[in-house]
Amino acid sequence: MSEPTDILDTAFRRANVVLNRSLIADPEIRNRVEFVAGSVANKAGVRLLMACLLAKLHKPSIDVRKPYTKIGGVDSFSGRRYDESNIAEFINTHSLPCNSTSAFLTLAFRNRNTPLVLGLELEGRPAQLYTYVLELLDDVYNRRVEPDDLLAETVRWLLINRNEQQQRIESLLRALRTTRGAIPLSSEMMVNLIEKHMSLKGTSRLPVLIVAAAYQAAGRRLGERTLPLYAHNAADVQTGALGDVEVTLIDDDHVVTSYEMKDRRVTKGDVDRALQKLEEIRKRVDNYIFITTDVIDEQVQEYARSVYEQTDGVEFVILNCIGFLRHYLHFFHRYRSEFLEAYQALILAEPSSSISQAVKEAFLSMRQVAEEG
Repeated sequence: MSEPTDILDTAFRRANVVLNRSLIADPEIRNRVEFVAGSVANKAGVRLLMACLLAKLHKPSIDVRKPYTKIGGVDSFSGRRYDESNIAEFINTHSLPCNSTSAFLTLAFRNRNTPLVLGLELEGRPAQLYTYVLELLDDVYNRRVEPDDLLAETVRWLLINRNEQQQRIESLLRALRTTRGAIPLSSEMMVNLIEKHMSLKGTSRLPVLIVAAAYQAAGRRLGERTLPLYAHNAADVQTGALGDVEVTLIDDDHVVTSYEMKDRRVTKGDVDRALQKLEEIRKRVDNYIFITTDVIDEQVQEYARSVYEQTDGVEFVILNCIGFLRHYLHFFHRYRSEFLEAYQALILAEPSSSISQAVKEAFLSMRQVAEEG
């Protein structure tokens, strides 16, 4: 019996060898795989499909449609275990365009105790995606397609999509390089560029990257640095982090400033939870800063200021994201180009589950327009 890592490596090698040629003879099955693997709006389907196929190849006696141990019987299995233990590492290793978290945590696939059979109503969009996933599992169950061929074909389409995305990014970066001789954007132009970009859908991660880029550009002058960023969906209780961005002194791991981002108004409850977190983690910081993209409630701001004495000198404050950015860029005006390069690099390095391909491409296009005047 092959181990899961060997099965995935074999699928990757097969897909790479015949990247421009399908491994599936049946045109209907080919179309289903292309749709599921190529879905931009929803990547849960392809990750679930790969987990189920991997389980079937690892243990041929199981029913590929029963990825829940609650179903019972000798032919059910834990699809989530295969997903989190094997598929996650596989997609990260090869930078495949998939969700960064388990498909079995999504609304359609979590907490189920019935087989994934034809006709099952799954909550999610697009509906066609879920129909095709169920049909593909049924194709394997009824031996209309071999699971190893289907897994390799799925990986093939993910590689094609990954390569196309990378090529589009490279094309946009080449276009940007043609503007290098131009006068650098002013601080206000950069604020305008980033504010417009943040108005797009799916940009809740950007405030974290703004603060991280600010310290990358000016950290050496300040004698401070940021700790590595956690994934956008990682909970502080799991990571042990105080906030979304943690700042330390250079050559020191002790956190002196913690930033927590909110895409809504900061409430008194947020401040109380931060105080509780400081007590539970038993860490002391100099500054605990909330960054919000919404308006600031003055009563909450005053409450945040009032906890300075009760925390023995931890300063709490709430800042507006664009206001923070504007002040930073004017204060470190000579380093504004370094900031923009760092910010762009952080955007492009984020997984597609955090910042979509469309949002990445939009930033590069908007920057080019801004720099061309």
